[in-house]
Amino acid sequence: MLVTLQTSISGINFENPFLLASAPPTSLIESIDIAFQMGWGGAVVKTITPDNLEMTEASPRYTVLEDKKHIVGFQNIELLSHKTVKYWHDGIKYLKQKYPQKVIIASIMAPVNKEAWQNLVKTLNDTPADAFELNFSCPHGMPEKGIGMAIGTDAEISFTITKWVKEVSQKPVFVKLSPNVSDIASIARAVEQAKADGFAAINTVQGFMGLDLKTLKPLLNVNGKTTYGGCSGIMVRPIGLRCVAQIRQTSTLPILGQGGISTWEDAVQYICAGSNAVQICTEVMLNGFKIIGPMLKGLKNYLEEKGFSGIDALRNKAIEVLTSHKDLIKTPLAYPQINHEKCGRCGKCVTICMESEHQALQLNDGNITLDKNRCVGCGLCRFVCPAGAICRE
Repeated sequence: MLVTLQTSISGINFENPFLLASAPPTSLIESIDIAFQMGWGGAVVKTITPDNLEMTEASPRYTVLEDKKHIVGFQNIELLSHKTVKYWHDGIKYLKQKYPQKVIIASIMAPVNKEAWQNLVKTLNDTPADAFELNFSCPHGMPEKGIGMAIGTDAEISFTITKWVKEVSQKPVFVKLSPNVSDIASIARAVEQAKADGFAAINTVQGFMGLDLKTLKPLLNVNGKTTYGGCSGIMVRPIGLRCVAQIRQTSTLPILGQGGISTWEDAVQYICAGSNAVQICTEVMLNGFKIIGPMLKGLKNYLEEKGFSGIDALRNKAIEVLTSHKDLIKTPLAYPQINHEKCGRCGKCVTICMESEHQALQLNDGNITLDKNRCVGCGLCRFVCPAGAICRE
């Protein structure tokens, strides 16, 4: 079977579904040029703002969350592009002329002012960018100016600005949504009513990475102080998947999914949750543009193994199995099955079961036994067993 990674979204042809997200890796034309040479299907340029929008960066502006020296989370308080509108106007033309097959999306942000948004769009209409991405979701710095996440957490303002942009845009318009809301689907519905062509989800999750317990200084230490920043990386993937699925359950518009994608398997999860393509940032910042090679190879091999001709066959597979808690079938219970040959008789599962409510496991005569009258089928024992000796019955 001939397998292709090509896809089409809102009339835009993608040679593959992997895009660089709007972030530090897309802050320079030269960087995007290198990424395209390595095989990335497209890039969302770092958010372009009106030239008179003042931004002053803090230093340092990154920190990480580690688990046994493996980075599982990332936090940043970086702002938007410091390049002029003309820089991007000319740079997008250069990139598109050199790489006509690559997708280039112009991320934009402006104050809540009709003229500011429309002037930015009108200027960039005159570039070969394939689409606009409206950044309604930056969680730090910009909300203090009444923009960024301050827009994306308000359905009415999100509707209004999307409508302003659609009045003058000559390109498809994607709205980048914030996970820092109680109901992301309601924001999606608002911008869809304003005629948005699609969504990008998610931006970073607002968080506080904590303190260095040796010094009691913040991990993101800016002269002894810190602030809430945008968290990304592996730690936010479940949140991103949930948001994409919730958007898909309320809309059929295209979704550019993102949030914690570090492997091709993660990308497949996002496609199954409803994404039409994916954007990647943090993994690139940690390991470079070269990650695209294994991602392309892994996704193509997976599609071949599954007998799928392209990624469309994967889309919405997760939506088919998502339901409400009340609609889950509650019986029969999924009792644990113990492999006594693999079991190391450490007794950890017994301890955890006893101390986590149920007291259904016992260690008798060197063997783990199960009392089904006490077991509720929660599955915790499977995950704490260091020998992997417990599975579902």
